[in-house]
Amino acid sequence: MKQICVVGVGYVGLVTAACFADLGNRVTALDVNEQRVENLKKGIMPIYEPGLDELVKRNVNAGRISFTTSYKEALKNAEYAFIAVGTPSDADGAADLQYVAAAAKSIAENMSEPLVIINKSTVPIGTGDWVADIVKGAQPKQIGFSVVSCPEFLREGSAIGDFMNPHRTVIGSLDKDAANKVAHLHLPLRAPIVITDLRTAEMIKYASNAFLATKISFMNELADLCELVGADVKEVAAGMGYDARIGRHFLDAGLGWGGSCFPKDVEALAFMAKEKGLNPRILNNVMEVNYDRRKAAVEHVQKMIGAGLKGKTVGLLGLAFKPNTDDMRDAPSIDIAEELVKAGAKVRAYDPVAMEVARPILPAVDFFDEPYKMAEGCDALIVVTEWNEFKQLDLEKVKSLLKSPVIYDGRNIYDPVLMKEMGFTYRAVGR
Repeated sequence: MKQICVVGVGYVGLVTAACFADLGNRVTALDVNEQRVENLKKGIMPIYEPGLDELVKRNVNAGRISFTTSYKEALKNAEYAFIAVGTPSDADGAADLQYVAAAAKSIAENMSEPLVIINKSTVPIGTGDWVADIVKGAQPKQIGFSVVSCPEFLREGSAIGDFMNPHRTVIGSLDKDAANKVAHLHLPLRAPIVITDLRTAEMIKYASNAFLATKISFMNELADLCELVGADVKEVAAGMGYDARIGRHFLDAGLGWGGSCFPKDVEALAFMAKEKGLNPRILNNVMEVNYDRRKAAVEHVQKMIGAGLKGKTVGLLGLAFKPNTDDMRDAPSIDIAEELVKAGAKVRAYDPVAMEVARPILPAVDFFDEPYKMAEGCDALIVVTEWNEFKQLDLEKVKSLLKSPVIYDGRNIYDPVLMKEMGFTYRAVGR
């Protein structure tokens, strides 16, 4: 049993803490947000993630995980300290490292024995060296430590499965012994382990996310061409995906990507390139194509209705940036709702889990507790999030409730032929 401290109990930190506890380690999860820690002690999760509630409660009951706001308590007897705090984008697009710096300083001030400090947060290239300098400078007395990069590759909505069954574990350090210790910690996951230097490990994370975002933006641009030449982008993606060099994942055209990773990581990588005097043309275009999808969705709805949007009522099926999460960070629904309101439309919305998070973000939107109530009297619906619940809707009932049977399917969840046979004015993406 290893003693582990995890700093930060957001998506990455809480999943990391709970999963390491479930592997038999003793984990203390720390957060400076007192209310969040108090809620966790009461069994109230700060985020929605399938299976996380049960995983945390099981390990709390087994005595393998606890929560605190005290660095001194969290670091007592700890062999490893994971930094898993947020790194949001600042006004220039660079990663904001204030929370990483605060965590590193507090670890330095409270550690009492040798420690392996592991950056789990997505951080710019060179942050590991910077963290080492912060720790060394803030220590009241010199205690041995090493800094290791071990980036996360978790997908919201399937984070627990991704942690327990990773494609690979990436470890970066200039200290061979520290890298081997972190590798040993991950051995129970039985996944390939890539050991490299700090900066290469940090780049692997950014490069991975930027490449996946590029695949999505490429398919969205291709979808526009498919519509004009009469091809079906879903069939195109299926045909491409059989090629092992391409793969099937991240080839779905739609409203683009959002969430906490792709937007800020692509932007941060582009910022780093510009700082070094490069012109990141591909990265810039990847971002531009992605954000164009949101405005295009509103333009399509306006054409489908056949009149201006002023005074019309449009319903959003889904708010979270993807299914199985309540995460609204950079969700397409935000830009779509704001564009609709700007055009004079009344906007309604329903999402199975994200509405409480969305309310303060979208004050002009009316929220409904079930999809049929939301659809009643709408001039059009937009499928924004591909929740399974929406795939099973009684479409005849939906049609009878709508003022006009207009659906813009931003996630391609319905069959275009069937929708037209049912009498819908229907449009999908790239089909």
